Amino acid sequence: MLSFAIFFLASNKNGRDEDNTFPLRHNTSIRDSLWNRRAVDSAITLLRSGYLLMRRGIDATSYMLSYANQRDKTYSHCGLVMMENGYPFVYHSIGGEDNPNECLRRDSASFFLSPDNNLGFGIARYDMPDSTIAELRQIVRRFYKERRKFDMNFDLKTDDRLYCSEFVYKAVDKACADKNYIKPVNVLGFSFVGIDDLYLNPHASLVWQVKFK
Repeated sequence: MLSFAIFFLASNKNGRDEDNTFPLRHNTSIRDSLWNRRAVDSAITLLRSGYLLMRRGIDATSYMLSYANQRDKTYSHCGLVMMENGYPFVYHSIGGEDNPNECLRRDSASFFLSPDNNLGFGIARYDMPDSTIAELRQIVRRFYKERRKFDMNFDLKTDDRLYCSEFVYKAVDKACADKNYIKPVNVLGFSFVGIDDLYLNPHASLVWQVKFK
């Protein structure tokens, strides 16, 4: 975690919040509104296998993680969507008290996007053919069955532990058989894949973005 802390400090020299789309708020009763619930329900109808789903949490850790992004500091967590029996599930790597065993999670899209603990979300898709999406499904399922854990050191060199954007980066690049499909960034010699690197590239396009009210 020390290496990531150094990276975060180098990435956020001014320490200001002015570029952040979602300022910190803590009143869950406001976010848990009919408008927000309908936004989640609408998003679920848009999701397809292989889509990238991003969200912004409300806690201090989410704030810090969002600032590790170099170009767009909107989101703090992400996962890959897979349709199963007609419903979208999200595979994602997460640590902390919400996931004590640190193993790769599979959650329903409604749970992943819940406004109770998030300020908003975004959906993106890749320019992958169906055959590549099928390969991506197999890779994601294999990572999940292997119970790969969250990488607290944010180290791209290890494959047995994966932080959230690293999981997406390695699964997608492997499915596409292209190491440059998604490219890491380097800051002070620290190689890192930010959430913004996953969708701010020529192969991805934003489908929808929502800020909870």
